[in-house]
Amino acid sequence: MEELHVLIIEDEKKIADSIARGLKELQYEVTTAYDGSLGLRLFENGNFNIVITDINIPGLNGYELCKRIRQRNKLVPIIMLTALSATDDKIEGFDSGADDYIVKPFEFRELVVRVRALLKRTVTQQIPIGNILRVADLEMNTDSKKVTRSGKNIQLTAKEFQLLEYFMRNRNRVLSRGDIAEKVWELDFDTRTNVIDVYVNFLRKKIDKDFEHKLIHTQVGMGYVMKEET
Repeated sequence: MEELHVLIIEDEKKIADSIARGLKELQYEVTTAYDGSLGLRLFENGNFNIVITDINIPGLNGYELCKRIRQRNKLVPIIMLTALSATDDKIEGFDSGADDYIVKPFEFRELVVRVRALLKRTVTQQIPIGNILRVADLEMNTDSKKVTRSGKNIQLTAKEFQLLEYFMRNRNRVLSRGDIAEKVWELDFDTRTNVIDVYVNFLRKKIDKDFEHKLIHTQVGMGYVMKEET
């Protein structure tokens, strides 16, 4: 079996080397960079299965690095590993294209669980599961990443796209915040954060605000449901 190659971009050398050592013991191939500019060059010239990056790094910060990687590769999983714990920081991280966000200090085994989950999802994405989704006049092409409503193009961030896809694949089903956290963010729901509600509101502004018939509905005390109004 081909080794899975991890790119670590972290300016705290002890942390970077500790993660690298642990992943190598688990039979991952690991490349490490201590600044964002070098990390980007390594990514451009290598073949990596997953990227782990800090945000506050020299050369090119993690947000900008993530955007640059996303311009080149839409699918490679990216984990942000950072001391920045505010909701706004997490939102900016996901908007930059990150798939997961882990706050320092962290347990190495938690990082390993997140890495394995994202790599498993990447493999799953290669299996055709229907590339056109429709709910009412809303259409999503999961291959081209194009979303339209009534023929109007809708621009979404990577995390908004994943959230909308989850809604569309589960139309008419009430989804709890725990469901969404597990399936879209691949983590246990933290009742102290409002990230999920914030992202649902982002989606509503883009796919519902300018249209007469609303598709995303709140079920008080239960969660959210995507359905056509009757």
